[in-house]
Amino acid sequence: MELGISMFGDLHFNQAGQPQPAAERLQEMMEEIKLMDELGLDFFGIGEHHRPDYAVSTPEIILAAAATITKNIKLGSAVSVLSSSEPVRLYQQFSTIDLISNGRAELVAGRGSFTESFPLYGYKLADYDALFEEKLQLLVELNKNEKINWKGKFTPVLSNQLVLPRATNNNLAIWVAVGGTPESVIRAAKAGVPVIFAIIGGNPAQFQPLFEYYRKAYTHFEHDINMLQTGVHMHAFFGNNSAQIADSYYPLYAAQMDRVGKSRGWPPYQRQQFDYGRSKQGALIIGDANEAIDKILYLHETLGFTRFAAHMDVGGPSHKDMMKSIEIFGTKIAPAIKKQLIEPPQIKAAAQ
Repeated sequence: MELGISMFGDLHFNQAGQPQPAAERLQEMMEEIKLMDELGLDFFGIGEHHRPDYAVSTPEIILAAAATITKNIKLGSAVSVLSSSEPVRLYQQFSTIDLISNGRAELVAGRGSFTESFPLYGYKLADYDALFEEKLQLLVELNKNEKINWKGKFTPVLSNQLVLPRATNNNLAIWVAVGGTPESVIRAAKAGVPVIFAIIGGNPAQFQPLFEYYRKAYTHFEHDINMLQTGVHMHAFFGNNSAQIADSYYPLYAAQMDRVGKSRGWPPYQRQQFDYGRSKQGALIIGDANEAIDKILYLHETLGFTRFAAHMDVGGPSHKDMMKSIEIFGTKIAPAIKKQLIEPPQIKAAAQ
């Protein structure tokens, strides 16, 4: 299983309710990505947003910068809002990152849980689903073919157009992120691309039927089962003391949930929601290393994913706390999980 970290570039808000400068957060982020690489984590993902509480609207720029200061970690979006993007340009941007990074780029496409990019780039929300479906088809074709012929409803006609540069080995790693609908699962399986589920509430075990549905659909569309990959994206944060990290992180987390919820009509976020999320049945992995190890292994056994993304900057924790959380994930959690998964059962039993 691959273990990595995703972020949205959340800005830290001071007691007066003012966000930190975006330039400061971006500089901090570079240090955090560099640490992830040094600790041997498998991947980093950065999201696209067009809101005042986030620092990142162009994941590809962040990833290009990160490619020059890292050596091994995979670098991807989390997500690129494909519905309001231009697929040819998006492919070219990520294939360029792939060449700069010696084959480490990934493009994670999604419809986006926020809608600010639609009016910003001149798209209609009424076309939300249709835009994504058509553009995903085009993106997959662009990844397969150096010369492209294409005709669609929302995208320009392409007649024998050469699309350059090409990704390493002429194959860019493309994932699709979904929120949990059968239609999204079928779409990803039909395209033959890996899928990552955003599990940010409720009981993660409820996603098990969707994982199984994806596996069956992937096989139905005659894709190589040995290439099947699935992942989860879950809110996470780590400290040395479980109770202390929960108490210190809760106000930041709740404040961000309320900022998002204000535009969606959500009631104020409550501590009982946070505490339930941290339980075995919840979707938050917030606490010490041992709690995180046990919960990730339990979820892996329940859902059978091949990738776990710890989404780590909700609410804009301080840079110091982010670095500590990354360090715990990279030095304690990830190695222990990989050891558990690699060791044969008889060795585990003997050790116990």
